[in-house]
Amino acid sequence: MTKSANREPFTRNLIYFPIIHSQVDMGAFSESVRRATLRKLGEKAWKRRVNLIDKMWASMEKVIDGLALRYEKVRLYQDGLPVCGREAEIVADLAKAGSCNHRLLLRLLERGATIMGTESPDLLIEEYELDKQILAAGDTLETAKIETHQKKLSDSLLKRRDQFIADRINSTLRFGETGILFLGMLHSLESWLAKDVRLIYYPII
Repeated sequence: MTKSANREPFTRNLIYFPIIHSQVDMGAFSESVRRATLRKLGEKAWKRRVNLIDKMWASMEKVIDGLALRYEKVRLYQDGLPVCGREAEIVADLAKAGSCNHRLLLRLLERGATIMGTESPDLLIEEYELDKQILAAGDTLETAKIETHQKKLSDSLLKRRDQFIADRINSTLRFGETGILFLGMLHSLESWLAKDVRLIYYPII
């Protein structure tokens, strides 16, 4: 039997859009991130970043519009959205606050797509605590020490988040359905996805 004969047929599609988070998406860290970026790169760099993110989301929406999807068979998976039972409410609140990411999610929901809790609440809290240490560091030396220590923890945490997200997709995306995944560029799910899930990668930037 050939190798191709052994391969399981794809029965589910997962469209992956790698994303860059906007200031609004940062939640409690949004103002701290803005100040840190302005301090390091200046106002022009910050404005370029904001414009780049806006264009990225506009391009994503155009790509999705061109896919002619049957939205009743589409599930949406979102970076940072916990499994909590309040997913649609969180999306609506962030869309109202100005998040391009969540405005797009809201428009897809209105077309009939289903929003899915995507991440482990416990792992998100763990990441929040790690990020808080970096932003709270008072000087360069302290920041460097924390970042060195955090790198190992962050790598482990990212791997655990990726495994949870992939398991969540494997268990909720049904036969014949299409998932749309909005996930940061550092993530890597492919090794954790079920063999019948076809990963379709759409890098916008």
